[in-house]
Amino acid sequence: MVRERAGSLPIDPHTGEPLPPRAQPGYYPGFSTLDQKDFWDAATRSVVETRVNQIPPIRFFSHEERELMEAAVARILPQDDRDEEHTVAIVPVIDERLFLGRTDGYRYDDMPPDGEAYRLGLQGIDAIARAMYGEPFVELTPTQQDEVFWTIHRDQPGGGEEIWRQVPADRFWLMLVSDVVDAYYAHPYAWDEIGFGGPSYPRGYFRLENGQAEPWEVDEQRYEWAAPPDALSDRHQQLGGRHPHRAPAGQEGTH
Repeated sequence: MVRERAGSLPIDPHTGEPLPPRAQPGYYPGFSTLDQKDFWDAATRSVVETRVNQIPPIRFFSHEERELMEAAVARILPQDDRDEEHTVAIVPVIDERLFLGRTDGYRYDDMPPDGEAYRLGLQGIDAIARAMYGEPFVELTPTQQDEVFWTIHRDQPGGGEEIWRQVPADRFWLMLVSDVVDAYYAHPYAWDEIGFGGPSYPRGYFRLENGQAEPWEVDEQRYEWAAPPDALSDRHQQLGGRHPHRAPAGQEGTH
């Protein structure tokens, strides 16, 4: 079983107490992208509503792989600030991409196909966890899991060397993080969080100058929060590996 995340909630910097999960985190309280769905064409409305109401079944990952993926995603993009009803399903979206064989249309010559890369990468994550802490990744504390990922981020994996010879750690890390972010920010709950008004077609946007809000948007209302005391989120280091100046996947032009 995946270990409980009790120590992963954001903190109220004034009281030191965890902030309770919200139906709508972010700085735009009361804003709902889906409130604008009547202004979208039928095809757009169907696509967006499907993301909320029809979570894809798991067909690619095994049970053990799914558990590991859920634990990994919880560290890459924590949703501890969201209540359970408004949590964005990320692993099912990645699973669907891999099951259907959808790609970006290219593959690096030192990378296996995406599905194989994921299976190897998950084995590699678990190998690092066992080498560093003697336990599977899903049994580690959030901070220990972050430390495992820190070795992959640096392209200096702390275990499973034979696996990482088959799937380069830095390339796997960029693919994994890109997939997680893509799945999250394609969802209208994430749009609500950042105040994004959703599809512009066919109505369009018309207040295009001076940062003016559209009539259906709401004003930003910030609140203070801090990361958990043992979080590694403020640790910074340039991406390492064989290509330290490489742009993230999807931002490198024609391949």
